[in-house]
Amino acid sequence: MSQIAFWGAVELGLVYAFVAVGVFLAFRVLDFPDLTVDGSFPLGAAVTAVLIIAGVNPWLAAAVAMVAGAAAGMVTALLNVRFKILNLLASILTMIALFSVNLRVMGKPNVALINADTMLSPFYGLGLRDFYVRPLFVGILVAFAVVLVWRFLESDAGLAMLRATGANARMARAQGVDTSRQIYLGMAISNALVALGGALFAQTNGFADVTSGVGTIVVGLAAVIIGETLLGARGILIALIGCVLGSILYRIAIQVALSTDTLGLQASDLNFVTALLVTIALILPRLRRGGAA
Repeated sequence: MSQIAFWGAVELGLVYAFVAVGVFLAFRVLDFPDLTVDGSFPLGAAVTAVLIIAGVNPWLAAAVAMVAGAAAGMVTALLNVRFKILNLLASILTMIALFSVNLRVMGKPNVALINADTMLSPFYGLGLRDFYVRPLFVGILVAFAVVLVWRFLESDAGLAMLRATGANARMARAQGVDTSRQIYLGMAISNALVALGGALFAQTNGFADVTSGVGTIVVGLAAVIIGETLLGARGILIALIGCVLGSILYRIAIQVALSTDTLGLQASDLNFVTALLVTIALILPRLRRGGAA
């Protein structure tokens, strides 16, 4: 695997780290199986691309994308909390609707950002090669996001969400915690992070595509599972770092598998490799426990 391919995999892993952290919030904190991410990821990319083409500052475009992602998450929460639709089904309904919303936002299946100014544009030409600039820039944003999420989960509101709402909603309500509000807040934050990942994906890759969200939930879950397998449950900060590490390792493993000629894999085998990696990540903890026993 070439140096460019390696750093490209690291870059993509860092972009999807936002997805991994968002999935962690929904699945592990809220205990909410959320497939909205398959729609909110391309939503973030679509909103960002359209706004940048219209001349909007790319930082502002990414912020608007996060608001759009948060709104998508709150729609899913609304369907579940207000109308009592099963959480998984509510997220599927939102995901399906977002496909049409994304098409309407872009006006066509994809939008190119060739020669458009992005968040990374000011950092090119400073002496570093482009394939170093992108992962370094995204990595700083990921670190900032991880610290913010960690500090939030350590706050009173975060602890209510973390220790009560997801684990035992009935007990939380008995203690005076507004579980409905926590679900709205958690789903909004989760999908805002996913949409930010989509915004960065569009700006680092130079395009937004309506199909870019296919399989996003699998990628996010794979990152969370790999991180938990490697680092275990040692606190919130370690869990969040595990999400980032899992996302990077997942992308590197994909790149290695597809770049190794002896394996005979092609780009069309991506879904197979993904399923295999997730299966291995799920099996390893059980094998470790069996060995320890």
